[in-house]
Amino acid sequence: MRITHSLLQRLPKVELHCHLDGSLRLETILDLAQKDKVSLPGSNVEDLGKILVLGSTRGSLEDYLSRFDITLSVMQTPESLERCAYELIEDVAKENVRYIEIRYSPILHNQKDMTPADSIDAVRVGLKKAENDFGVKSGIIVCGIRNISAEVSLKLADLTVRYKNRGVVGFDLAGAEENFPAKDHRDAFYMILNNNINATIHAGEAFGPASIHQAIHYCGAHRIGHGTRLKEDKDLMNYVIDHRIPLEICLTSNWQTKSIRSLKHHPIKYYYNQGIRVTLNTDNRLMSGTTLTDEFLLSRKLFGFGLHDFREMTIFAMKSAFVHHDERKIMIKNIAEELELEFGLKPEYIER
Repeated sequence: MRITHSLLQRLPKVELHCHLDGSLRLETILDLAQKDKVSLPGSNVEDLGKILVLGSTRGSLEDYLSRFDITLSVMQTPESLERCAYELIEDVAKENVRYIEIRYSPILHNQKDMTPADSIDAVRVGLKKAENDFGVKSGIIVCGIRNISAEVSLKLADLTVRYKNRGVVGFDLAGAEENFPAKDHRDAFYMILNNNINATIHAGEAFGPASIHQAIHYCGAHRIGHGTRLKEDKDLMNYVIDHRIPLEICLTSNWQTKSIRSLKHHPIKYYYNQGIRVTLNTDNRLMSGTTLTDEFLLSRKLFGFGLHDFREMTIFAMKSAFVHHDERKIMIKNIAEELELEFGLKPEYIER
């Protein structure tokens, strides 16, 4: 079977690392700006796209994150958040994403007196409406921000606890990595773990394996966002393998933020061959100008991954999702059956 973009688009998929505020439609940004009287640096889709979509542009992680000021400026009302959440599910449904975890930080949506709880409620409504319309299941991951403060992370952890089993499935730490260590936010993660909630942390993207070590051993992360620098500490890598800690890999954004020298030097194939649970993700569909299908195709072209590899990565992702075990089992079974019936893909490897 020839592996084309069209074929990969049809595959059932699971995404664990997708930022809501990095995945808006350009047309929606312009429309919301007009409705909410927000000034933008571009007045049409083409001009705005040149500013927001990186394409072949590379820079620091901080450069990459600076573009979020624009998207966040139009996400300051419940109506805008509900719409953005709904449209994201509509977009991923077109490439047969069956489950997606969407992360964002409610603390960044308070410019017009919207409370963090109001923002969670708005995103929940948008996701639920979209699930009813498109059949895509989803969960919310609340993000603490490394470079804001540990106190704010603690408040967001408390919000996560309040919305446990009410749409929120986990807690994350995002933002500028260098000079803002995860261990400073230990109290927030203690609250999260003490309330039996799942945690993932951006680590090893803009800083070395020490950042991953802190995420796992100081903060108890169950998954690692990115983890591109893990290979520099073989002992820690063996721990990740032994404890089945998944990596949320984002190829395009890793290249754009200079986490890697070049795409061909990305360690995903090495990690996969070592037995690490690697998953493919978009990170930010808008800024990185990508889709999950694009990430699959990119990994095919660069590293020669085949359909059986994509089957395994998708099962990895569903096994690693922050949903209850019984629900995971049902979704894994459904995905596996679709892969077999529609694409002839049966398990080829020993389960990892």
